[in-house]
Amino acid sequence: MSLNDPKWGNRGDDKRGSDDNQGPPDLEELWRDFNRRLSSVLGKGNGSGGNGGAGNGPGDNRESGPPSFRQIGGGLGLVAAFGAALWLASGFYIVDASQRGVVLQFGRYVETTEPGLRWRLPYPVQSHRLVDLTGVRTVEIGYRGSERNKVLKESLMLTDDENIVNIQFAVQYILKDPQQYLFNNRDADDSVVQAAETAVREIVGKSKMDFVLYEGREQVAANAQKLTQDILDRYATGIQISKVTMQNAQPPEQVQAAFDDAVKAGQDRERQKNEGQAYANDVIPRARGTASRLLEEASAYKSRVVAQAEGDAARFKQVYVEYAKAPEVTRQRIYLDTMQQIFANTSKVVTDTKGSGNLLYLPLDKLVQMSAPANGAPSATPQAAAETPAQAPARGAAADFQSPVPPRPDALSGEVRTRDSLRNRDRGDR
Repeated sequence: MSLNDPKWGNRGDDKRGSDDNQGPPDLEELWRDFNRRLSSVLGKGNGSGGNGGAGNGPGDNRESGPPSFRQIGGGLGLVAAFGAALWLASGFYIVDASQRGVVLQFGRYVETTEPGLRWRLPYPVQSHRLVDLTGVRTVEIGYRGSERNKVLKESLMLTDDENIVNIQFAVQYILKDPQQYLFNNRDADDSVVQAAETAVREIVGKSKMDFVLYEGREQVAANAQKLTQDILDRYATGIQISKVTMQNAQPPEQVQAAFDDAVKAGQDRERQKNEGQAYANDVIPRARGTASRLLEEASAYKSRVVAQAEGDAARFKQVYVEYAKAPEVTRQRIYLDTMQQIFANTSKVVTDTKGSGNLLYLPLDKLVQMSAPANGAPSATPQAAAETPAQAPARGAAADFQSPVPPRPDALSGEVRTRDSLRNRDRGDR
């Protein structure tokens, strides 16, 4: 129904009981009906409120009149009570298991609440802030997003040997104290960046370039984590560093080619050192083995020579004792033994010079070759080919006599052997 309808707000000029009255009810009648209902709920209704729902005639309009101040105050009180309930209910809040609630009263810290359903005084008396303690946060130093997006102001650092290196690293951290994180520092995340950069610059400034770029990267990261944590604890930031990761460490791009050449030279040096060490490991054990063998052979030779000398000395003493007993016999025996040793190592040809007065030319080399067997068997030595069968026992006796330790001489046997040899020689001359 439009507000321009002439029947809107009709006060009874027309007949209300007629069927043609299809307009909306009067606004005053609606207000009086609302007051009656509100008064009945609060128990403060007057006598006319009992038939307010049935009377619609002009007499009822005259009896009800405008609402009183008491009626208006009862309605406002109900509205105020409902608003107060809503205001108090706004103080409830939920803290998750990974969070902690920080309650503030007029902006000042009051307490830290544990996970669960909590209540505080509604705003503006108290407020709360939820802080995530288990979420891992990451800050990037020397780059943003990707290693290609370098921030040279943060990444360029000077080493102890006065070389410039480009270092990019990331710091991961969590919160351990919500109160310190929120109130002790203006921007705690920026404090992490500054503390980590300060720690890394201090460590790199005390280290060599090769140590930072190669073998000491893990150690640099570990030392940076410890030093950064000390700085943040000194500032009471409420932050716990979980890990420092070295993303990239290299020399500046302007000297990258020269640095690669230096690295290749260093690798060649290490390779040659390894090859030399391998050669030394191969040669030195052999030399030591050879030296040990020579020492053992020298020791054995020494022992043999000393034993032989001692044996010769003992034999000489024994011979001297026999020589003292019979000098002529002993001298003759020594002469014969010596000659036997000499002739045992030479080729010999026996001829009968007394049977013929002619001096014959003897081709000794032809005679030795003719004495060799014709069937291809191993030829005899020149000594065995030239000697007579009667001299073979003498050669065997001479071989026995040439042992390293000569047998103990016997004066009687030597004398008999000397006489027999002389007697046989005399018979041959005859």
